Amino acid sequence: MPWHAHLQLDYRREGARTVVRHAHNGPLRILKSLYPEGDAICHNVLVHPPSGLVGGDTLDIRAQVASGAHALITTPGATRFYRSTGELALQRTHAVLDAGARLEWLPLEAIAYSDCEAENRLTLELAPGAEFLGWDATALGLPHADQPFAAGRFVQHIDVPGVWLERGNIAATDDLLLNSPLGLAGQRCMASIFFITGSALERTRRDTALDLARAVIDAHPLAATAGATSPNPQVVVVRALAPMVEPAMALLQQVWAAWRAHFWQLEAQRPRIWAM
Repeated sequence: MPWHAHLQLDYRREGARTVVRHAHNGPLRILKSLYPEGDAICHNVLVHPPSGLVGGDTLDIRAQVASGAHALITTPGATRFYRSTGELALQRTHAVLDAGARLEWLPLEAIAYSDCEAENRLTLELAPGAEFLGWDATALGLPHADQPFAAGRFVQHIDVPGVWLERGNIAATDDLLLNSPLGLAGQRCMASIFFITGSALERTRRDTALDLARAVIDAHPLAATAGATSPNPQVVVVRALAPMVEPAMALLQQVWAAWRAHFWQLEAQRPRIWAM
């Protein structure tokens, strides 16, 4: 029987503290709020007890971040899209940020198993003055386990309406996309990290972010398959291709640390769950 799960997160500033009120339906929830950086930033770990999606499953995540609140959301492990008999497995995340709100969306990787029919969708709405720092990493198959992405389809959709849209439609049978030098060039992990604002970034702020990201890339083993760009005055993004997840996630974390310090004057406080 398919799972249909919904989680609503509402972040508010109450005095000096960011607090979250939440409601869930089905196997999707957050653990206790943590404050490793003090009251201003609320850290939450999003948990899906079944640990993966099969055809027909839907995970619907909604986050509202009010003015002055700062939330960081991560996961304890990969999101797994398993084999399907034909129905779509869908994870849909929709975040709305009010003016002056901040959200860090830092889930661990999504894994597309062979024969999956899957879509991972992220939609963001930012009021002027809101800022979002997040990433996405997708692994096609499990190279360590010798389980290639040999059949099925994975769709990755990232949308900031009226500002930025990225959509990848990856079929396991599309050899040109998967293996051409103009496609994924045989790499099986796609990763990106993006800083998005509700109003145009100041030129010097944007250029410094690009310079910092490029310095990280130049010193990283993925330097030949990664790059930083600003496709829109409200968006700065780093994209990378890798043979597997680990080097890609390491690069994302380094850029995240550099951008957190640059944009918000905050040290990178790695969630403890990443080390478990």
